[in-house]
Amino acid sequence: MRLPDLEAWAIFASVVEHRSFSAAADAVGLSKATVSKAITRLEAHLGQSLFHRTSRRLALTEGGKPLAEHAARILAEARAAEESAHDAASAHTGRVRLAAPMSFGITNVAPLLAEFLAAHPGIEVDLHLSDARVDIVAEGFDVALRIAELPDSSLRARRLCTIQAHLVAAPRYLAAHGTPTHPAQLGEHKLFGYSNVVGPWRFHSPDGADVSVRTQGQLTANSGEALVPSLIAGLGIARLPDFIVSAHLASGALVTILDDWAPAPIGLHLLTPPSPLRPARVEALIEFLGRRLRDR
Repeated sequence: MRLPDLEAWAIFASVVEHRSFSAAADAVGLSKATVSKAITRLEAHLGQSLFHRTSRRLALTEGGKPLAEHAARILAEARAAEESAHDAASAHTGRVRLAAPMSFGITNVAPLLAEFLAAHPGIEVDLHLSDARVDIVAEGFDVALRIAELPDSSLRARRLCTIQAHLVAAPRYLAAHGTPTHPAQLGEHKLFGYSNVVGPWRFHSPDGADVSVRTQGQLTANSGEALVPSLIAGLGIARLPDFIVSAHLASGALVTILDDWAPAPIGLHLLTPPSPLRPARVEALIEFLGRRLRDR
């Protein structure tokens, strides 16, 4: 089925409204020739003339009169749709879909959302928490927070802050198995793995040396929080971000090791789909999260 020539219908309505090809052309910002071609195109498609044309007068044909009413409605509906879209894009109302890592989302994002929602009662936030890497375009997310070194992509990315990782173990584990003083010694220990990060642990010393270590242990999980109970029980060593282990470090349940070989910090990034055009509600959340998480 052939789609209707909506541009020609809109131009037809404008010609009827302004009673002149020239005046209609000025009103819609087109050339008179373009307006004339659109009317000719529409007449050919409809199989009838829409206007009686003379050098002094332009009048609707009998067949054109009822069609002019349809054209006026088409133009009015299109204008109303654009105004509605503009109002929705500029208003702080509607839903924003946000993806964030599980543990970081609970400890750092959810408390901020309480503040954001109180300040923007017309905005709804659909928060999706997962440590899996989501496809924000395919899954329809407006914003995503990601803790990772990002590969090149078409997504728009903004680095917000640095997340420090720590190599940690329980004092009882170190008492039983010894405290490693060099990353090369980690191969003799039970290392818990985080399955969403592929590849070995990489360490960089103050004097410029680099060492990579492959993890091996009884436990691998796709959530860093899931490693903590086994760590506290003295069963192994893990590399985890500060927002997961800071409270356990403060209490003494866990301690850091190989501090001179601290794992490289990882960036917290805010990602959005490629288009720079975003509704005001999305911009409001991006600006808020960017400001508050930079202050973290």
